[in-house]
Amino acid sequence: MAEKTILMPKMGESIAEATIIRWLKKEGEPVAQDEPIVEIATDKVDSEIPSTAAGIVGKLLHPEGAVVKVGEPVAIIVGEGEAVAAAPKTQAPAVAEAVVNQVVQSVNTAKEFAAPAAVHNGGNRFYSPLVLNIARTEGLTIEELEQIAGTGKDGRVTKADILNHISNRSSAPASTQVQAPAPSATPAPQRVEVKTAAISLNAGDEIIEMDRVRKMIAENMVRSKHISPHVTSFVEADVTNLVQWREKNKASFQKREGENLTFTPIFIECIVKAIKDFPMINISVDGDKIIRKKNINIGMAAAQPNGNLIVPVIKNADNMNLVGLARAVNDLAKRARENKLSLDEIQGGTYTLTNVGTFGNVMGTPIIPQPQVAIMAAGAIRKKPAVVETEYGDVIAIRQMMFLSHSYDHRVVDGALGGMFVRRVADYMEQWDVNREV
Repeated sequence: MAEKTILMPKMGESIAEATIIRWLKKEGEPVAQDEPIVEIATDKVDSEIPSTAAGIVGKLLHPEGAVVKVGEPVAIIVGEGEAVAAAPKTQAPAVAEAVVNQVVQSVNTAKEFAAPAAVHNGGNRFYSPLVLNIARTEGLTIEELEQIAGTGKDGRVTKADILNHISNRSSAPASTQVQAPAPSATPAPQRVEVKTAAISLNAGDEIIEMDRVRKMIAENMVRSKHISPHVTSFVEADVTNLVQWREKNKASFQKREGENLTFTPIFIECIVKAIKDFPMINISVDGDKIIRKKNINIGMAAAQPNGNLIVPVIKNADNMNLVGLARAVNDLAKRARENKLSLDEIQGGTYTLTNVGTFGNVMGTPIIPQPQVAIMAAGAIRKKPAVVETEYGDVIAIRQMMFLSHSYDHRVVDGALGGMFVRRVADYMEQWDVNREV
């Protein structure tokens, strides 16, 4: 058979690359068509790439931990007994961006120690990037580091240990100094450069390495702020009727449908109605062109057990009734917590809702998920005294009130549209029919 090149597949309009987490096949092993060959991860979800042909794994083109762009070759499949030709000329060098379980790095030394940060001298002793940076600055040799008694976990040398050693040194360093690895000639993928202030470290401070997902979330948040000039409008909605209706119907809904009736599908229904009224909220920007989306796909931010956020998407939400929305919300939220979402289920959103009220917050200023142009945050529902107009005059009554926060891209959504949209969502919530049948 002719050689078959396995490519990094396209995984969504906003995903340009993925990290190779683990090879599921080794070179020389047989692989069946559609059998998973490698586990990859993006900033959204972990997934597996299946082999597009049956044969023998001839060559794995990237190491674990490498970041590979969409469309680049990742492996070559050959027939039994065949040799592997030279790698395709289109293959880009692997970029080691985020090695899984990478050692803890100091913010101050991240640029100098972008490669593996442990030093070994015939043994398995670990040195943190901070300790290595101090050793390099002070001219300590590796042999001298080996002689320092570590007071940290598993005998590790801490900042206090090395500083104490330096203060007690009686002679200059001998010869070989601790060197940072030479920078790779491989160009790093394009990133949004962020200059941060220098951070001083003191005794007792703890350095915690971001996990892979948190790094990518941070990068995407900075990129969104860089791309979209954010503006946020707020309204306060009287959702008393909506709250009373849900309280009256949630038990029968659970019994009949076998699903919990939360506020989220109710909010989504109101948002979908408002998008139909203001379709220029349901858009994306491509250079100097505006793309108005036909489908209304609502993203719903969901918290995972590790504290990271993921945004599953309800596709064609405008074609669903409240029962369908409730089923979709409950299913996606459950599988988000279990980390069982597929790539297709976390891409393609055209508008997003985040419920900050879940955490007891009354309002927030959410960041727009690119390439969308708007996002809404629903605050906590609280009982408050409010003025109510009646046929007998104004009265003060206890009402169920909540804030809605609407962040939008001011390049294409001006204050009038952004403000009218969030006001319309609030109107649909306030006008909820207390006698409505589920």
